[in-house]
Amino acid sequence: MSDTCIQQLSKRIFIKKDVIIIFSDDIVYELNIKLRELAAVSVFFTIDKYIQHGDTSCLWHSIAVAYYSLFLARLLHISCDKNSLLVGALLHDYFLYDWHVKEKSHKLHGFRHPKAALNNAERIKQLNTIETDIIIKHMFPLTPVPPIYKESMVVCLVDKFCSLHETFHKDTYNSLKRKIDI
Repeated sequence: MSDTCIQQLSKRIFIKKDVIIIFSDDIVYELNIKLRELAAVSVFFTIDKYIQHGDTSCLWHSIAVAYYSLFLARLLHISCDKNSLLVGALLHDYFLYDWHVKEKSHKLHGFRHPKAALNNAERIKQLNTIETDIIIKHMFPLTPVPPIYKESMVVCLVDKFCSLHETFHKDTYNSLKRKIDI
């Protein structure tokens, strides 16, 4: 590997507790654009007040799922509609309530929230079929119908990994938070 390549990589690799985290500036740039677009047409950032898993808010969970979904697609050379992937990932948990509060409407949250997220997302944006599939099927296999698009499959998988990470670790995504402009 050339010295130039090593220098470029060293700017994007952070070591945290024996875990190597690679940040791709172009993914961060694209993600920041999508976040600004959503902020311009909605109350998207209000999801920061709802906890998703552990101490991670729905906002940071959604940002992490979007970032790592695009990162994984690029890492595995999966050609995909990156705009749909980012929009679907950012809106996949746009259900706008605290599912930890004991209420009858929150029972079976894992089964029901994709539909609530889809309804809320449709109020702020006209979704295409890929974005709809991502939002409504990201909880597979809890929801019985599997994703049909590669973008949906990637988000579904990354969502599981992010959820596990958030459940077992505190202060997640601090390095990512320093890169995102919100």
